[in-house]
Amino acid sequence: MNHILFFSAFLGVFILLHLYIWRRFVQKLDISEKTKLFFYIFLLTNLFGIAGYMLARYSLHIPNWLYFLFSIPIGVLFLLFCTAVVYDISRSLLQLVPLSQSRRNFFKKTLDISSFAAATALSLRSLYEARFIEVQRVHVHIKELKKPYTIAQISDIHIGGLIDEDFIKTIVQKVNALHPDIVVITGDLIDIDVSKAKEALSALKNFNSTFGTYYVVGNHEYFHGIKTILQSVKSLGIRVLENENIYIGAEGEGFYLAGVYDIIGYRLKSHMPDLQKALHKTQNSPTVLLAHQPKFIEEVFDGVDLMLSGHTHGGQLYPFRFLVKLQQPYISGLYKHNEKLQIYVNKGTGFWGPPMRLGATAEISEIIIFPQKKI
Repeated sequence: MNHILFFSAFLGVFILLHLYIWRRFVQKLDISEKTKLFFYIFLLTNLFGIAGYMLARYSLHIPNWLYFLFSIPIGVLFLLFCTAVVYDISRSLLQLVPLSQSRRNFFKKTLDISSFAAATALSLRSLYEARFIEVQRVHVHIKELKKPYTIAQISDIHIGGLIDEDFIKTIVQKVNALHPDIVVITGDLIDIDVSKAKEALSALKNFNSTFGTYYVVGNHEYFHGIKTILQSVKSLGIRVLENENIYIGAEGEGFYLAGVYDIIGYRLKSHMPDLQKALHKTQNSPTVLLAHQPKFIEEVFDGVDLMLSGHTHGGQLYPFRFLVKLQQPYISGLYKHNEKLQIYVNKGTGFWGPPMRLGATAEISEIIIFPQKKI
């Protein structure tokens, strides 16, 4: 029942977006009716592709090549919608400028061509960028830390659809090449029923690090049976931090690694984050906190030196970055939240929806924490 409501709501939004593109962009172009008919068929096909994607993600079992084709229309829709909005505003402004009719026609034609070219180029570029996972090296100085440690962070893999066992094996290979002290997974690991993700999950057992692999849930785990997911991850030998902490390194030379449930737990009244419990007995020691959403930092007032998060995907498709900023205080990279607390936000190692990224390459974070320099 929940999947039906989810599917219906999203499909309704997608229909409205397609209507806007048709009426405020395509119909305003100075092109022949035959060409407009082609665009009409394209938009209708794109809409059916999105419906196919939603069905394939949660119900159907289809080959990856078909899933790939079904997943692209969501990204194309978003980039077309952004182009349509810019086109709509530009066309309205052009009508207000006092120009001769010939010059107005020239600028209108230029706007038509450049808008269509931009939408096409951005779609192709985003497909190209999604093929790569970059290793982002970050240096962070932490007070009272005695020696350096390397943390490999991955986040927002979203196992399901195109994120399969081969994709996970590639991630594992890249992470192991960093020879990290610990591997941390900051949520949104699984985005399908866990019974369909066993092969991909099993590949996570092959992470090699000095002190093990640690995991906190993201918001998407709550949609697919969080209890079953937690059990499955634990069975792999991965330590799940459920409002708790563990000491990393030799006594007196290491740091505490703490982790909390995701803040969506507040709304669902299940598996709710408890920072006080997570930081139990960590006082006066270097502490790194794993929390899926950067927004959780609003609850952190003391006792944490570095928070590692994900969730934002760095915007995934660049214009979407501005919408994410309305909901999250930090989007990607390292920030100094206050004098005591820093936060690093991973752009996501996988992707959600279309295999498209624009201005936000998928990332594995190599975070090297150092003792704070004495002045």
